[in-house]
Amino acid sequence: MNPSVDDSAAGGIVNHQQQGSAVAKLCNDHQEVRSPPRKETSGRGDGSGGDKDAEKLRRTDSRQASVEMGDYNGAEYVDLEEAPSSPSTQKFRKVSVLPLVFLIFYEVSGGPFGIEDSVGAAGPLLALLGFLVFPFIWSIPEALITAEMGTMFPENGGYVVWVSSALGPYWGFQQGWMKWLSGVIDNALYPVLFLDYLKSAVPLVSHGFPRAAAVGIITVVLTYMNYRGLSIVGWAAVLLGLVSILPFVVMCFIAIPRLKPSRWLVVDLKTVDWSLYLNTLFWNLNYWDSISTLAGEVHNPRKTLPKALFYALILIVCSYFFPLLAGLGATPLNQQLWTDGYLADVAKIIGGVWLSWWIQGAAAMSNMGMFVAEMSSDSFQLLGMAERGMLPEVFGKRSRHGTPLIGILFSASGVLLLSWLSFDEIVAAENFLYCFGMILEFIAFIMLRIKQPNASRPFKIPGGLIGAILMCIPPTILIVVVLVLSSVKVMVVSLIAVAIGLVLQPALKYAERKRWMKFSVSSTLPDLDPTGTNDDTSLVE
Repeated sequence: MNPSVDDSAAGGIVNHQQQGSAVAKLCNDHQEVRSPPRKETSGRGDGSGGDKDAEKLRRTDSRQASVEMGDYNGAEYVDLEEAPSSPSTQKFRKVSVLPLVFLIFYEVSGGPFGIEDSVGAAGPLLALLGFLVFPFIWSIPEALITAEMGTMFPENGGYVVWVSSALGPYWGFQQGWMKWLSGVIDNALYPVLFLDYLKSAVPLVSHGFPRAAAVGIITVVLTYMNYRGLSIVGWAAVLLGLVSILPFVVMCFIAIPRLKPSRWLVVDLKTVDWSLYLNTLFWNLNYWDSISTLAGEVHNPRKTLPKALFYALILIVCSYFFPLLAGLGATPLNQQLWTDGYLADVAKIIGGVWLSWWIQGAAAMSNMGMFVAEMSSDSFQLLGMAERGMLPEVFGKRSRHGTPLIGILFSASGVLLLSWLSFDEIVAAENFLYCFGMILEFIAFIMLRIKQPNASRPFKIPGGLIGAILMCIPPTILIVVVLVLSSVKVMVVSLIAVAIGLVLQPALKYAERKRWMKFSVSSTLPDLDPTGTNDDTSLVE
């Protein structure tokens, strides 16, 4: 994501050769797993198992028949091309590679808007090196984990299902709560930023009631796009992505005759603001896991998801590096001017006023793209949690367009409620919650490698368990540093939000037992507890 904050962060060293082979595998995954048909069962196959399942069904009357997971008892996820879809989803169009690439593009980036602070904080050389090296520390590990886990669990719960399978349903719910809240907080930024880019041309929307009304109208219009279907959102992301990238392509070509390579080598380590520098890189290269909550809407996710992540990784790194290369090489360096929005001024110097206006318009469109992509991820996450019995059944209902209507309404309401907060407050709170969620994801990834080594993994990161652990160390160090160095205000507010999740989950469990709300688990999904060790198949402890 593009915003930068003042918390400091630190990275680490990873095995680049091992990651390089894994990234190449994202585009060349030849391991196709053919799965036997699903079997619906109401028991475990023996007397004690049947009694246990009968008790579970008494606790949740609406609990649908479950199936066993992966290689454990013979049943696996089945590719969309190998088994008929359920009646509820069969008629809805699935997302293909190209729209998925641009949905990831907007989940993570949205274009080079917001990278300017890396130059202001550290100078040209470190800024350029940062966007080449930092992906190996953070983006590639997160994208690889998303590819492996997303194809292992190709359903809309995404990272919620990963954590539930590894650590149990209680922590799976906490992961879902923190990630959803983080996403809604993040989405509250984009209508505000959209107006910030336009207020120079339309001063009326800069403050007061007209600004609040404009935020509401933008939120409603973009929410309606999400309601109309993920296919529409995906192709809208493609269109908005091209609009966002094209002016920078033009700028790069115009800048070629003006380039002076010596300008790229300027560095002064004594004046580097490491906090701002590292956080600018961090915020521009994270959120790769968000696409996992749409895995159930993807055509043939076992192949499509790894390919889309690979292509998106290349697109995002290039969309940062080359505009930065052109802007630094074609204009005289004034490091103090490199702050958010300065690329529009660089474009004016290189190409004229028309190019500056074009980039300002592209920035506004980019914020629209990030909004629709984030809302899609947030709302389908709620649908996936409902399909696993973590949320009331109403959250699993789809509109006639195949979209999660209640999830969209909840996410849009959260955006409207939070849009009055300041930019810095929104970003800081989002940062803290996001880091908590990522720690749970890394733990789940390692635990599943230990607990379920023989599970079906259509895409698997090479290097074995030791390689997986080593890959997670640098981003984990970065996360811990960000958490420790957060301000007291941000820490208190975020911990209150976490505490709400700790209370909300038992409250939902109590409501389920009292039958105040209806919960159910989709019969089309494998059981996350094939050993039968958990008492709650509803996944709400």
